[in-house]
Amino acid sequence: MKRLVFPALFIACLSMLFATTPARSAGAAALVAPASLNSGAVMILDARSKDVLYQKNADTVMPIASLTKLMTALVVLEAKQDMKEVLQVTSADVDRLKYSSSRLKVGTRLTRAAMLHIALMSSENRAASALGRNYPGGARKFVKAMNAKARALGMKNTRYVEPTGLSSANVSTPSDLARLVIAAEKKPLIRRYSTDRRYVIRQGKARTVYRNTNRLTASTSWGIRLQKTGYISEAGRCLVMYATVRKRPTVMVFLDAQGKLSHTADANRVRTWLAGFRKLARQ
Repeated sequence: MKRLVFPALFIACLSMLFATTPARSAGAAALVAPASLNSGAVMILDARSKDVLYQKNADTVMPIASLTKLMTALVVLEAKQDMKEVLQVTSADVDRLKYSSSRLKVGTRLTRAAMLHIALMSSENRAASALGRNYPGGARKFVKAMNAKARALGMKNTRYVEPTGLSSANVSTPSDLARLVIAAEKKPLIRRYSTDRRYVIRQGKARTVYRNTNRLTASTSWGIRLQKTGYISEAGRCLVMYATVRKRPTVMVFLDAQGKLSHTADANRVRTWLAGFRKLARQ
């Protein structure tokens, strides 16, 4: 309705939003809002200008589930460990917190690269645990490095206690996670592994096929450069993405969505909203 009553003001706001301006903080107020979203907390950020396009409970601290694995990957890569080194899954990697299932058997040996691949693409918890356990100094040093990296990125409301995301004590905010997504997107392996659709490993004589936990990666209409999903009951459905919408790099963070496909539905709603407003802004 405001479009019809105040067209001049509306166009002016759009011009302010999409003009080239100095970067603003991730907590800046959004100028416009998309249709109702299911997610409890949201951050939509222009990755180029750092302008906030939409936010909802952006500074609320909450569990982040397997979005944790983005930081796990970042710490592994920045440690410059040998990606060809073979790691073994042990009983220490079995989930005794949530008792979640895993197709990665105890005793399986994979390269560090393969462990990282299935941790990012299919959110394989035992692989993430093995990566942390094989960090110089072990799991405790790994968690310490995760928190140090969070502080270095300005993620002031983020805390990690383990590398998988199974613990609800791994917490962050949409604003903080937007910073993590921007940093992680700069790593080619994270981009590649997180968006790969299918990956096969060998466990003994058997072949195990892993698929991406984000069904949007299979869509040709999306330009996704990085993504990660997450779920535990305390966190709800979570999703972060770095995607191109009408040639603009955009960071999307969705936390605490209820319903199996609600986080991806929210992403589709936001993309439609962004595409519509950006098209109008160019007219």
